[in-house]
Amino acid sequence: MRKIQMVDLQSQYQQIKTSVNASIQEVLNSSSYINGPLVKDFQKDLEDYLNVKHVIPCANGTDALQIAMMALGLEQGDEVITADFTFAATVEVIALLKLTPVLVDVDITTFNIDIDALKKAITPKTKAIVPVHLFGQVANMDAVMEIAKEHNLFVIEDNAQAIGANYTFKNGTQQKAGTIGNVGTTSFFPSKNLGCYGDGGAIFTNNDELAHTMRGIVNHGMYERYYHDVVGVNSRLDSIQAGILKVKLPNLNAYCDARRNAARFYNTAFANHSHIITPTAKSNKTEQCNQICDVCDCHVFHQYTLQITNGKRDELHKHLLENEIPNAIYYPVSLHAQKAYKDSRYREEDFPVTNQLIKTVISLPMHTELEVEQLNFITKTILDFLNK
Repeated sequence: MRKIQMVDLQSQYQQIKTSVNASIQEVLNSSSYINGPLVKDFQKDLEDYLNVKHVIPCANGTDALQIAMMALGLEQGDEVITADFTFAATVEVIALLKLTPVLVDVDITTFNIDIDALKKAITPKTKAIVPVHLFGQVANMDAVMEIAKEHNLFVIEDNAQAIGANYTFKNGTQQKAGTIGNVGTTSFFPSKNLGCYGDGGAIFTNNDELAHTMRGIVNHGMYERYYHDVVGVNSRLDSIQAGILKVKLPNLNAYCDARRNAARFYNTAFANHSHIITPTAKSNKTEQCNQICDVCDCHVFHQYTLQITNGKRDELHKHLLENEIPNAIYYPVSLHAQKAYKDSRYREEDFPVTNQLIKTVISLPMHTELEVEQLNFITKTILDFLNK
């Protein structure tokens, strides 16, 4: 059996090595390292894939969130609501821009923003909602968009973990994750479902004016060299990374299918175990699909995350490492409890789900190259430990 990796980028690279190397060599031959032809080519390819009017490439996913908020004209003190159970980048940019982060609890089945908690958090100062499509599953965008429309709020989708996922609305129409709100953002960090070999990100919108503003912001506020029309930043996707992403993008649907297949294997192995709660794919196509059937393309499994309910999550984490099975705790501390983001406004009783999840979640190896032998070993090791 091959050594198990949390993310096996080397094996994935071997499948596309010739094309990736040729793309990198093309950049080296042209010496167009910044804003070269491959950046524009990838931008167009991603626009076509997402069926969105504008993709603005940038340096990373955190920058993408910051640029989106800058472009929307949010002002100091404006409140931005987002989920408590997620990576810190989401709240980090809110704080950096001197906006007021408002953290709310998440849904126990999807780990995405809890709609009732979102409604309760809205005040006259609220200006935006940032739903995070956590671990690869799209948040309840029907409800988010309805709330935003009712209260005249911006919606910025944090799509760093769910590129390639589809959302089916109640009326049966579909859109790609990240293209539903006013702005969508993503990360191309190497371990993402669509990752480059360095860092990168992108912003999506169907709003022409907003796209124009963001194109200036990413390049020091310039539309014409040395003429700065808006306050900007230096955040550009370099040509080598764009070339790699251009090669990988046609494989994204297959990558998502491979992840779903691995998740389906895990779910079947752990079905009905009294101490394991497996991930649930929820879609408007089906009420709930624990089997991760083919129609549930709302989840692309950036992470496969279990809940261990017998109080032995930390012991399992250690046991897996001792058996050379990588795993991770995403996330061990809630955002509202982080030193950087503590605030007297937050009460522990407002975060029952998040406070439960940080004690029970554990993420297993999840990538496109998992083999049945590896999956069997992982699941058997977990079941043997929990059954003893």
